[in-house]
Amino acid sequence: MKLRIKFSKQGPVKFVGHLDIMRYFQKAMRRADIDIKYSEGFSPHQVMSFAAPLGVGLTSNGEYMDIEVNSMTDCQTLMDQLNGTMAEGIKVTDCRLLDDKAKNAMSLVAAADYTLTFREGKEPEDVEAFFKGLLEFISQEQIFTIKKTKKGEREVDLKASIHELSVKDGIIFMKVSAGSADNLKPELVMERYYQWRGQECPEFAFHIQREEVYGNTGDEENPVLVPLGLIGELQ
Repeated sequence: MKLRIKFSKQGPVKFVGHLDIMRYFQKAMRRADIDIKYSEGFSPHQVMSFAAPLGVGLTSNGEYMDIEVNSMTDCQTLMDQLNGTMAEGIKVTDCRLLDDKAKNAMSLVAAADYTLTFREGKEPEDVEAFFKGLLEFISQEQIFTIKKTKKGEREVDLKASIHELSVKDGIIFMKVSAGSADNLKPELVMERYYQWRGQECPEFAFHIQREEVYGNTGDEENPVLVPLGLIGELQ
């Protein structure tokens, strides 16, 4: 049976990197006595994969992992078993049974929601003007910047990867492209905005939180972004 598990990552565990989170969940499965499936071969490992690595220092309400189990009572029982072993800051918030033919979460990732708030002491002198300028900045038809890749540097248009950006009650909301094909970090958007203002972005200016991860059930020309937890669910 294939399962898609959603979890949150808050507090000090935001400084724990992706590989250590993977190892943590492998141990949690054993502590919670989950009947997880193991791969075959000389070095069996738990059948487990994560949708999208989260940057160190970011919190999240929308992390996803896929596992396969040999047996279970029901999703709620499995969630209770895992949460009974979780360290402070990590909590399983949802579990869905997937169709056997469902694609794994990693291959589906197309976009993600983020919220950004200023850290104490990092706010600009005129916050209202800052947010007004941000909306003006994002209204441009094109936003070019230099992006570093494994092959070097290249000029890219950030606007094509920003699906939505808004400001409400001092919180910046972004829906941006994510995944292997096109991945835009919200930090890069803000750095480019500061450059547009003729300023340098203060180091660690924002607290950044990932809120949700989406897959595209449409196509490139007509994307239909759906939360990963709702894709491939067994009806």
